[in-house]
Amino acid sequence: MSGQPKARWTSGQGVVPVATVPGRVDMQIKLLGLIPLNRMVVNVVPAVKVVPGGHSIGVLLHAQGVMVVGHAVVTDLKGQRHNPALQAGISNGDVILKVNGCRVQSEQQVRNEISRCGETGRPVTLEIKRGQRVFITRVKPIFCAETRRYRIGLYVRDSAAGVGTLTFYEPRTQKYGALGHVITDIETNRKIELGDGQIVEAMVQGIRPGRRGQPGEKIGLFNGNGLTGNIEKNTSYGIFGYLRRPLTNPLYPQPVPVALVYQVKKGPAEMLTVLKGNRIGRFSVEILQVMPQNKWEGKGMVIKVNDPELLRQTGGIIQGMSGSPIIQDGKFVGAVTHVFVNDPTRGYGVLAEWMLWEANLMPIPKEKKAA
Repeated sequence: MSGQPKARWTSGQGVVPVATVPGRVDMQIKLLGLIPLNRMVVNVVPAVKVVPGGHSIGVLLHAQGVMVVGHAVVTDLKGQRHNPALQAGISNGDVILKVNGCRVQSEQQVRNEISRCGETGRPVTLEIKRGQRVFITRVKPIFCAETRRYRIGLYVRDSAAGVGTLTFYEPRTQKYGALGHVITDIETNRKIELGDGQIVEAMVQGIRPGRRGQPGEKIGLFNGNGLTGNIEKNTSYGIFGYLRRPLTNPLYPQPVPVALVYQVKKGPAEMLTVLKGNRIGRFSVEILQVMPQNKWEGKGMVIKVNDPELLRQTGGIIQGMSGSPIIQDGKFVGAVTHVFVNDPTRGYGVLAEWMLWEANLMPIPKEKKAA
């Protein structure tokens, strides 16, 4: 180890090499201590500790531009039906970045520009993003006999809001992670390209239990007086940003270590989440399967709720629990992300190490960088 004397370990029952300080280890593996088999360099990084979450949060997300979520037929004063935007090749899930050369800030801005162009008889110029491709198209507004205004036949949305759960807080950097999965548009199921956003404290007012084929949900009320923070990233592993004030968890007064992927195992664990008000509860779950090969999908484990009280109140995993941290053997191992629609007692979870990669709190593996 760099800065340390050389050390030798001999295989034997219960003997495991342990690095006591961060640094670089030059490991040589020999058969019978004589025949070289392999040699590798291991980088030893400091252990990361975080404050577990479980806090209920309201998520307010503003998209980059506005997203197209539907088309509408426009009937003119002669009774003729038109769909200008569809004819111009605009599709559901497209993002309108600019209108007439100006960066789009809101739905209202788009409506105003369409009306202005319609009144002067000019087409409206739109800069559209579709996946990684950006292109420009022009659409001629039609005066709608029903709404008495100029339209191009689009439904758009510029923001999203909902209730979720904070997953972790890192005191040194004040970074947090939440939800454990990407936020998508409810109509198109496409990722919302982040413009800006924030999280605020939420109070759980009620529970609609989940049933087979019918996911339940938490009913929450946003409260801006407590926990608040910004949203800087919307990714497959959750949303990430910075809290504006330090966070504590009454169930875990001290930060807990983050489990690496190989340390997560099948067996009993606990989940932290809020069922009423802002009181965090701890509930027993079982990790049924660990799937580190699913890192690109964000579904790293399968869990089952077996806590009688949680099953009585919620029926299992419900909407709003996304991001609820999972603790096993005193370590933060991951977070709840999705429910099995046909079995609300079971669901997927994202592994903690993956969330810490995304928050830049742990080194990113080479294969993820390459991807």
